[in-house]
Amino acid sequence: MNEVEELSKLDPAGLPHLKPILLDDLYQSVSKNLHLELGRGPVLYLLSPSFSVLNPTADEGITDFITRKEALLDYLKEAIVQNLAVYSVLIDISSYFIEQNNGLVLARLRERDSEGRRFEIKFYTHSPLELLTRYEDKIYVGRDFLDLYSPNRKYFGVKDSIVSLKAQFVRLSERAGSKLKKVQEFGSYFQEIGDSVNELHNEGLLILQSLPPHLDFAKLSGKDLIDINAQYRTINHYVIELHDTIAEFESLLRFKERSDFVRYVTKYKKDVTNLISYFNIKINGVIAQRIRLCKAKHP
Repeated sequence: MNEVEELSKLDPAGLPHLKPILLDDLYQSVSKNLHLELGRGPVLYLLSPSFSVLNPTADEGITDFITRKEALLDYLKEAIVQNLAVYSVLIDISSYFIEQNNGLVLARLRERDSEGRRFEIKFYTHSPLELLTRYEDKIYVGRDFLDLYSPNRKYFGVKDSIVSLKAQFVRLSERAGSKLKKVQEFGSYFQEIGDSVNELHNEGLLILQSLPPHLDFAKLSGKDLIDINAQYRTINHYVIELHDTIAEFESLLRFKERSDFVRYVTKYKKDVTNLISYFNIKINGVIAQRIRLCKAKHP
């Protein structure tokens, strides 16, 4: 965990300007109550919305970082919230739990070997009253990705999600060796999930290569949008197939009372479910709306 070290190298003046966007009440609440979790060596620090160290006890290194880099942390929080609002449905899908927790969201950053440029972020929500006393009761919201130098994400950010799902399956398989008793009994499920995630990865990335990285709706015809929408829908179908396979495996684990491992599968399924919702709402849903706004051309 080296997020603090890598962020220390960044100058907010050199980062892209973030254009202000209008946030609804839910996202405004999240923005005001966003807690950051940053690693420094073996220690994961929990920071309040005003960057006070809540846990564990602050040492000189983290205190100095916060003092020197408060402007960067402000930028980071704004970038995270804007990214959630534009390229994600995580907050919307989990709005019930987030509103029950007064908008409190935890953003746990993991730097992706990019000198502080790219991050994978896991999001959780938790009751404000029990955040420190029952931290382990946090609710997993999902994960997303942030490139501080490229706020406009290519392919709606779908490539990041596809690559992540494959990497997560590798980690899930490795974890099964120590967490799942009699793992050999479930070999066929790991094979089936592996085949499905590889198909999503290979076919999905191939489809993305045929699409424009960014959509300029003003320049695209109705026919273009219909074709693009169909291609994204095809990728979503691969995600749905993966979801169904994971759900079947999860049900079997629960039936066999393998609670020592099923929670990892449930978390993986949550990421897949979130991606399906993202396609339906922010990709295919938005493109379909644009198609309906196009004037029909008659021969």
